[in-house]
Amino acid sequence: MDISSSRAGDAIWTATYAADLTYHSSHASHTGTTWFADTLAEEKMVAYLGAHAAALGLRSEGTTFLDLGCGNGSLLFALRGEGWGGEMVGVDYAGEAVELARRVGREKGEGVRFEVWDLLGPEGEEEEWIPEGGFDVVLDKGTFDAVALSEAREAAQRRVCEGYVRAVRRLVREGGVVLLTSCNWTEEELGAWFGEGWEVWGRIRYPTFRFGGGEGQSVSSVCFRRVR
Repeated sequence: MDISSSRAGDAIWTATYAADLTYHSSHASHTGTTWFADTLAEEKMVAYLGAHAAALGLRSEGTTFLDLGCGNGSLLFALRGEGWGGEMVGVDYAGEAVELARRVGREKGEGVRFEVWDLLGPEGEEEEWIPEGGFDVVLDKGTFDAVALSEAREAAQRRVCEGYVRAVRRLVREGGVVLLTSCNWTEEELGAWFGEGWEVWGRIRYPTFRFGGGEGQSVSSVCFRRVR
């Protein structure tokens, strides 16, 4: 099974970024599609990290960030704009997205690194951009959603999404955090996916709605801390 091509919506997202890239070539102010823009998730994630930096042991100059499924790089650029000066890496399996992020980054002069990389690709030699011990903060704004929609299975007949937490674990240091935003899963469901070795450290609040006697949010953003 080639799990690099197993995500739901691959063709749609690749086409979206290809169109963004073409339009950006003649309209530099167009920086591409930002997912979850209608929920202000990106702004809320940036504000959350700023508000809880001290409690999480994050320093503005030294904290390292990895954005999984970085798209046009907007989340990392937003963090740079708030004064986070540590190493930042954005990865995406879509080469068109990475090229767009690189172009925007050069124009902004933000010093953020972008790489084409498949989170669920074959395990092997560690990429040289992964710091020893892992990143302090790993960000995910919709990537787990995309992976979880796939019914594809690994060689051991596990769904490919079951490999997500294993893959993320080796990317974040012990004591580091994963800040994950999803429109498909509740906080409780995400907690069940992460399981042992992680704790729910916090969450971001969004406007709630009531349906069938219950209350919920259209988006969940959960901060998981790796405890071992």
